[in-house]
Amino acid sequence: MVVVLDTRPGRDLRPRHPEKVNRPETPLLRKPDWIRVRAPGSPVYRETQEIVKKNGLVTVCEEAGCPNIGECWSKKHATFMIMGDTCTRACAFCNVRTGMPEALDLAEPEKVAEAVAKLGLQHVVITSVDRDDLADGGARHFADVIYAIRRAAPGTTIEILTPDFLRKPGALEVVVEARPDVFNHNLETVPSKYLKVRPGARYFHSLRLLQRVKELDPNMFTKSGIMVGLGEERNEILQLMDDLRVAEVDFMTIGQYLQPSRKHHPVLRFVTPEEFKSFETIAYAKGFLMVSSSPLTRSSHHAGEDFDRLRSARHAQHQG
Repeated sequence: MVVVLDTRPGRDLRPRHPEKVNRPETPLLRKPDWIRVRAPGSPVYRETQEIVKKNGLVTVCEEAGCPNIGECWSKKHATFMIMGDTCTRACAFCNVRTGMPEALDLAEPEKVAEAVAKLGLQHVVITSVDRDDLADGGARHFADVIYAIRRAAPGTTIEILTPDFLRKPGALEVVVEARPDVFNHNLETVPSKYLKVRPGARYFHSLRLLQRVKELDPNMFTKSGIMVGLGEERNEILQLMDDLRVAEVDFMTIGQYLQPSRKHHPVLRFVTPEEFKSFETIAYAKGFLMVSSSPLTRSSHHAGEDFDRLRSARHAQHQG
């Protein structure tokens, strides 16, 4: 884990990723045709952007440089990133700012809930930066956001994408008690790549967290995702699928890793659409209720539609 203390006035004067400044630059591979997307700019996109800005909110769509932002915001779909825009981890793949975060905005739960109501969202995704500086890792704040959305938009289903709450006893229980509809925590990559790709995390801790959610609430949907193109082997991905199924995870996402800058972990290869389809077929055969596997798949992409399909798949399973 890397925590950077910034003592200079004016956060924007320092590098976005101070821990990466002295790293050698790596080449950016040319993207294949299947990974290209249109630039955003529709009227609905701008309306969504205005609501987000007016409420002083942060979205992972912007902070992580998601390639699907144009499509999602044009449908008034946004993934809200709570607890600020600065992460206490320094993952090699991530474009979110790193350093020492500011204090929590105690009004944020109500701001997020107001935006959800204004956008008229049927399904909302809430994620966050890692907050290793907080005693509970931000678990109570996650719960407060869930409760606020329930009050402001009782018909909206809630999906959360949480950090791992590493070394924060009792944090997970606080979040599960707030009863989100979907609990998502991404493994991100295979175990052999953790040291380089996700050094502040532990693979088996993340796996155990997902398993523990099911122990606390067997009816809660669980979800996890990985990126490919980081140098992983095919058999490692298949083993990871088995690990997730042992943890009773319902929904798996698989998407192409895209390198945010020359200082980030390089893209070692672009996985073909045919390979993604193969992963989807295998994952369904292993027992996942829902699988999203494509080059542009991201954790919250088409989250609302996927949630409807997830509920239908469970219903069909019970009927069978």
